[in-house]
Amino acid sequence: MKTLRIRKFTILCFLFILLLPWIFFLTAHFMETNTFSFAKSQSQNETLQKQLNETMHLIEAGKDKWSDTDWQNQLHRELLKAKMDVSIQSASGQEVYRSNPERRGALSSAERFSVLEDGQLLGRITFYLPKSNTVQMIAALAGLLLAFFIVGMEMRRFLLKPLERLSVAARQIAAGDWEAQLPLSRISEIAEVRDSFQNMVMGLQKSYRKQVELEEERRFVISAVAHDLRTPLFALRGYLDGLEQGIAQSPEKITKYIRVCKEKSAQLDRLVEDLFTFTKMEYLETKLDNKTVDFRLILRKSLDSLRPSARQKHISISDYSADGCILNGDTHLLERAMSNLLDNAVRHTPCDGEIVVHCYPDGNKIKFTIRDSGPGFSPEELERVFEPLYRGESSRNRSTGGSGLGLTISQRIVRRHGGDLAVNNHPEGGALLEGWIPASGPD
Repeated sequence: MKTLRIRKFTILCFLFILLLPWIFFLTAHFMETNTFSFAKSQSQNETLQKQLNETMHLIEAGKDKWSDTDWQNQLHRELLKAKMDVSIQSASGQEVYRSNPERRGALSSAERFSVLEDGQLLGRITFYLPKSNTVQMIAALAGLLLAFFIVGMEMRRFLLKPLERLSVAARQIAAGDWEAQLPLSRISEIAEVRDSFQNMVMGLQKSYRKQVELEEERRFVISAVAHDLRTPLFALRGYLDGLEQGIAQSPEKITKYIRVCKEKSAQLDRLVEDLFTFTKMEYLETKLDNKTVDFRLILRKSLDSLRPSARQKHISISDYSADGCILNGDTHLLERAMSNLLDNAVRHTPCDGEIVVHCYPDGNKIKFTIRDSGPGFSPEELERVFEPLYRGESSRNRSTGGSGLGLTISQRIVRRHGGDLAVNNHPEGGALLEGWIPASGPD
């Protein structure tokens, strides 16, 4: 839809107000004189003035004959030639002569003179002249009024009504009606306001949907965390009650109960730590403690911390980390990310399985892969594996799964360092985690 700027619209309205009265004036002039020329009107005015002077001279010369019938007839003939009428009154105000008693035309112009002799008033003369430009002026005034009326209607149509509808729509949106229709306008400024308002509404809708999603996620996280905390706490309380009530009487049972309590407390500690790290990475703008580090050493340290768990399941770990894997990063967070990935691999690799780790520089990137010989990921898990608290299990027991935050935290950490992390299934079987982080630039 073609639009106009307010400035252009105002200028057009102003020109219309000036033009329409002039058109009316010209139309009335043409109907009066059968011509658009004003030169003829000027000539007619000069002739009329000459005739008026001659008639006035005649009246003044015959001031003693105003009541004489022959003189009045002569005057009447002169008045007919000039197409004017006259009214003669005595000094006392009594009408002596009127050429046309019915002439009272409001559209005629009148000129009044006084006849004096030796300083004494003899009479008053009123000339009724032919129609002048009175009709044209009235037509021009009518055109001006019509122009104001039309301009007012158009201003209401193009300016006021869209603004009124925009105000109504704003109140509807404020009341929660996102489907309120914003009005169109041919005025560019109003159209721009309307588009900006539309963008604002879309932004509000997006924010509202995001808020709803965050609220749903918050409820899910609260319920999931409550469940995840309740399970080890319930087991921990049961074993502690058993110790307190003397159910475990033999040293072997006491040792077993204590070992289970330590496992459950460690499980709780890992869950709380994961939740804290996830919250810090997701919601808190923490500044990275960037230092120049050797990524190979970070991987080696993470592998060393998980080798005892791997030995319990007779899992072999092969490390093929190359030299030159230097990058800028937060050592603590990178260790946490790699530990989560390796812990995930150890937990899902069956006994007598294998885990293979690669790390090597590739251009301006440091790439790393972690492959295990476990069952790999299902199609659903490949789509949702990085979702918070998703563990790929229909039940939420912790016999096989972790907190459901390990992969999510690792991906957040890698992305905070400018890289990325992806999961897939290896062609020969098992899960494959691939990631990269920008390499350190030259000093």
